[in-house]
Amino acid sequence: MRFPVKKSTTLLGVAALAASLGLTACGGDSGGSNSKTVTIWSSIDQPVQDGLLKALNAKLDGKGITVDWKKVDNINQLIMTKIQANDTPDIAFIPQPGVVADIVSRGAAQPLDDVVDMSALQDNMLAGTLDAGTVDGKLYGLLVSANVKGLIFYPKKAWDAAGYPTEVASIDDLNALTEQIKADGNTPWCMGIESDTATGWPATDWFETLIAKYDGVDVYKQWVTNEVKFDSDQVKQAAAEFDKLLFTDGNTLGGRSAIASTNFGTAGTPMFDDPPGCWMYNQGSFITGFFPKDVLSDLDANVGVMGFPPATAGGDNPVIGGGDMAMLLSTNENAKTVLAALSETDIGNDAAASSSFISPHNDFDASLYQNDLVRSYAKVATDATTFLFDGSDQMPGEVGAGTFWKDMTAWISGQEDLDTALKNIDASWPSS
Repeated sequence: MRFPVKKSTTLLGVAALAASLGLTACGGDSGGSNSKTVTIWSSIDQPVQDGLLKALNAKLDGKGITVDWKKVDNINQLIMTKIQANDTPDIAFIPQPGVVADIVSRGAAQPLDDVVDMSALQDNMLAGTLDAGTVDGKLYGLLVSANVKGLIFYPKKAWDAAGYPTEVASIDDLNALTEQIKADGNTPWCMGIESDTATGWPATDWFETLIAKYDGVDVYKQWVTNEVKFDSDQVKQAAAEFDKLLFTDGNTLGGRSAIASTNFGTAGTPMFDDPPGCWMYNQGSFITGFFPKDVLSDLDANVGVMGFPPATAGGDNPVIGGGDMAMLLSTNENAKTVLAALSETDIGNDAAASSSFISPHNDFDASLYQNDLVRSYAKVATDATTFLFDGSDQMPGEVGAGTFWKDMTAWISGQEDLDTALKNIDASWPSS
C-alpha cells in the first residue's frame, strides 16, 4: 500500500534510485514527436498500475503505440532531478498539487486543455479535482486514481449488534454518538500517530478534515497557503473538537497519553477484539491494509465505514483526499493519445476489480469495485460537495512534513500547549 508522500519514512537517494532502476532518457523531445513508445513513470500501487495498463493497452490496440510504464519510488524527488537533466518520461503521475505547480513553473509540462475532453471532464469529474491540477487557468495535472480520507471505520458485527447508526448527520451527532458508546461502557475512539520519522501525520489529517468541514473550501485553501494562520480562530476550533473527541477521559483507548506512542497502522486493530477495545477509527482508505489477516479475509463482513460528517446536517460537506495526477512532459503526439485515454472514465474498469483503485469520475460504474467497502469510500467522495487535496502535502515541506507533525505531536503528548504549538508552526513558514 503506497501512502501519500508525507507518509514515506525512507527516502532513497535520487541518484542511487535512478541508477538502480536503470532509467534512461526517454521523454521530453528526446523520443521525437512521433515516437511509438510512450513512457510513463508512477509510484502508484502495483495492482492499480497493472489494472490501468491493461485497460490502456486495450484502448490503444491497433494504434501502433507501445506503453513502457515503470513503477518508481519517490516520484516527486526523482522527477525534479530528471527535469534538470532533460531526461523525463513522456507522462508522470504526480501525487501532490504543489509539485504539479513546481513542474509547470520549470516549463517542463504541457497543458492538457486541448488534449482531453474538458467539457466531459467538467461534467463527470469529482468537484474540485480539476482545480487541484490547474495552474494559471490551464489544466496540467489530471487525477486518474484517487484516495479518500476522513473515513470513520468501525467493527461491523459488534456495531450492528449494538444498534449504532451507520452514518451521522453532523459533528454534533458524532459527539453524541461518542457519548453513547461511552455510556454503554465502551471506549469510542482508536487513535495513534506514531509513524517512525513521520510521527504526527495522522493528526494533520484530522485537522484538515475538521477545518474543511467547519470553515469550507475557501478558508481551507487560505489555510494551506498560510493566508489563514495556524494561530487563528478557525484552526483553534478544529483543535477544540479534536480535544473534545479524543482527549476527554474515557474517549480514546489508552487515553491521551497513549496517542503519540501508538502506531497508526495498529491503532485500529483493537476494534476487532471481542469485545472491541475501541469502536471508531478516523483514517484514510488505505488503512484496511493494516488490519488483521482474519479481518482482511472478509472486509465487507468485518468492517463498516462512514464519512466524517459535515459541521451541520445538510450543510457544506467537502471531503479530503489525494491521488495521482497524470502530467504530460513531452510533445510526443502519441503521448497525447495515451493521456487522452487515461482521462476516460472506463480507464479504471480493470483496476477497480483487482486493487484499491478509486475512480475520480462520478459516473464510474461502482459495481466494478472489488467489494462494498470500496464502494462506500467512493460514495463518500461522490456525495461530497468538493474534493480537496491533503492540505499538509500542499504546504512547504518544512511545515507540512515538519513542524505540523512535530508540534502536533508535542501538543498531543502534553509537551507544549496548543497556543505554543500553533505559533511555532506559523513561525516555521518560509518567508518566500
